[in-house]
Amino acid sequence: MRYLSLGRVFIVPAVALLAAVAVAVEPAGSAARTVATEDGPVRVQPVVGGLEHPWGLAFLPDRRMLVTERAGRLRLVDGDALSAPLKGVPEVLARGQGGLLDVALDPAFAENRLVYLCYAEPGGDGGSTAVAKGTLSAAADALGDVQVIFRQAPKVSGAAHFGCRLAFAPDGKLFVTSGDRFKFDPAQDLKSGIGKIFRINRDGSVPADNPFVGRSDAQPEIWSYGHRNVQGAAIHPTTGALWTHEFGPRGGDELNVPEAGRNYGWPLVSWGRHYSGVDIPDPPSRPDLAGSVHSWDPAISPSGMTFYTGDLFPAWRGNVLIGGLTSGGIVRLDLDGQRVTGEERIDLGERIRNVRQGPDGAVYVLTDQPEGEILRLSPVGR
Repeated sequence: MRYLSLGRVFIVPAVALLAAVAVAVEPAGSAARTVATEDGPVRVQPVVGGLEHPWGLAFLPDRRMLVTERAGRLRLVDGDALSAPLKGVPEVLARGQGGLLDVALDPAFAENRLVYLCYAEPGGDGGSTAVAKGTLSAAADALGDVQVIFRQAPKVSGAAHFGCRLAFAPDGKLFVTSGDRFKFDPAQDLKSGIGKIFRINRDGSVPADNPFVGRSDAQPEIWSYGHRNVQGAAIHPTTGALWTHEFGPRGGDELNVPEAGRNYGWPLVSWGRHYSGVDIPDPPSRPDLAGSVHSWDPAISPSGMTFYTGDLFPAWRGNVLIGGLTSGGIVRLDLDGQRVTGEERIDLGERIRNVRQGPDGAVYVLTDQPEGEILRLSPVGR
C-alpha cells in the first residue's frame, strides 16, 4: 500500500419498460481475467452484461441482485440471468447524469419487502433528486404500492449533479445524498435543498432530532450542507457513522464524515479549481467550515463506496473501497480511525460506477458503459 503524506431529453415511464421474462445475457465481450494487487492476484469474473450504464446494486437475502440502469430500468440478476425490466418503477428524467440511480433495501426487507429507489424526477423546467419506495412482488418482477417519500426542492434546469446515494443508518434513518445541480451558491442556502445531505425516516417524515428542525430559514430534512456532488455513501461498520465522498471541480475530490448541521464549504472553498482555471480558496482559509478526511488531486471521480468486512480478502478488512470513474478501478483506503494511512489503486481498466460487498465476501462492481457489466472480484481460486 502506498503511504500518504497529506495530500435531447428522455422521460421514461415505467409502462414503457415492461415484459418480465428472465433471459440469460452473455457478458458484453468480457472474459475472466486476473489483476495484480498489493495482497496478491485477484480474479475479475463477469457476472452479467448488457446493462446500459448500471448505477445502483442491492443484494436480496437469497443472494439475487437488484440493479438499476440509468436509462430508467430496474432488473433482477439471478446467477447469470438478467430479468426484463421490473414493472412499477417511477418515471425518470433520463438526461445527462440523471435517470434511475441508486437502489437500497429496507432494513426489515425480509418482513416487508420494501425497496427504495433514488432517481432524477422530471418536473418544472428540469428535475430534482427524489426517493420512492415500493413493495417487491413475490415473483420479483414488479414494485407495488410505489410512493414518493422525498423530493429535493426546488426543481431546476440542467442535467448534472444529482448525487443520489442511499444509506440506512443503524437506527433505521435513511440518508439521501444530493448535488449542487451545477448551480453553485444554493449549496450554502439552507432554504434550498440543492447541495445537501438529507436524513429522513423510512416513511419520508422528518426525524425530530435533525439539526435544522424548527428553523424557519432551513429545510428540516437537511443533515449537512455545502456539498458539490455526493455519489458515495456508506455506514461505518463499527461506529455507525455516515461516510461520503463527493466530486470536486478540477481536482479536489473529497472523502468526508458528515456531521449534523456542519457546512462542508462548497462553493466557498475547495482543493480543486473551477473548470475555467480560476482558483478556489483552499479549505484551510476557512477554519469555520468542516474539513475533509481526505482529498484527491488529480481527481479520481469517485462513485460508490463500501466498507469491506468480509473474509475473502482478510487484508482488506476495515478498508474503504471506492469506485473510480476517471481512475478506472477501485481505490482502496486503509484507515486509522478517521485518518487515511494508505491508498492502493486497483486498476480494472474500466469506469467503475459502484462497488459493493456481496454476501459471499466477494467484491462486486458496476462498469459505467453503454454495455455495462457486473464484475465479481475474488482471490484467485475462490
